[in-house]
Amino acid sequence: MIPPAFEYARPASVDEAVRTLAEAGEEAKVLAGGQSLLPLLRLRLAFPELVVDVGRIPELRGVREDGDTLVIGAMTTHHDVVTDPLVRRHAGLLAAATATVADPAVRHRGTLGGSLAHADPAGDLPAVILALGGELVAQGPRGRRTIAAGDFFVDYLQSALEPDELLVEVRLPKADGWGFHYEKFHPVAQSWATVGVAALVRRDDGHIAEARIGLTNMGATPLRATAAEAALTGAGDTGSVARAVESAAEGTRPAQDTAASPEYREHLARVLTRRAVLAAAGMG
Repeated sequence: MIPPAFEYARPASVDEAVRTLAEAGEEAKVLAGGQSLLPLLRLRLAFPELVVDVGRIPELRGVREDGDTLVIGAMTTHHDVVTDPLVRRHAGLLAAATATVADPAVRHRGTLGGSLAHADPAGDLPAVILALGGELVAQGPRGRRTIAAGDFFVDYLQSALEPDELLVEVRLPKADGWGFHYEKFHPVAQSWATVGVAALVRRDDGHIAEARIGLTNMGATPLRATAAEAALTGAGDTGSVARAVESAAEGTRPAQDTAASPEYREHLARVLTRRAVLAAAGMG
């Protein structure tokens, strides 16, 4: 299908992009890698008057360290996230999950920031950033502000970004010493996850001292499995892990659609959480 007509702008800097968005108001859409926006345009599910292409802004790309924090530019492609040595060393969960996104063609074009700003709860990366305790930095006419991942995802396909704000970077506390694993169920290759689980586990003296679990596609936003996280504290064998993750779906509101019923998604959340936690803890 042919998308509706729109104006096109390609700013050369973040400041210029912010000015362009501020002038256009709610009638503008940001084009990053295009892997989320272009399908919406082709299906006529989005009708922007202006598309602001930020793909040529060099300051939005790359990975760097800031003390105990890893800083990733919003326009860093999935491929670059997967292969970056800093990400692999300090945020291995993000690298592992990003490697499962779609296919190589999409990973070479799609961007971390684009995926997060799209705020699709079926996307792999929002739940990962939530589990990692990440922060997202937005820049607008009033300057920069930092938004915790738990506050960034507001509703289905809705983020906390204002119409005149641009997501510029993602900040992640280094997860050195944590085991990690991303587990998802998708019925066919390269499809959206029916359910996904991002698990981080820190062990002490053979037992789980702390667990962080992000859930993909278990509600209108990515969610933390907080009940299971609390129950996993002190677990030291497969049996105690299995009992703890029975609460993985507690507090979730999975959708009913053609892919699965809410009850089946709750079942998948328990099964996949068990697998992810055991793998992250080295018990699998």
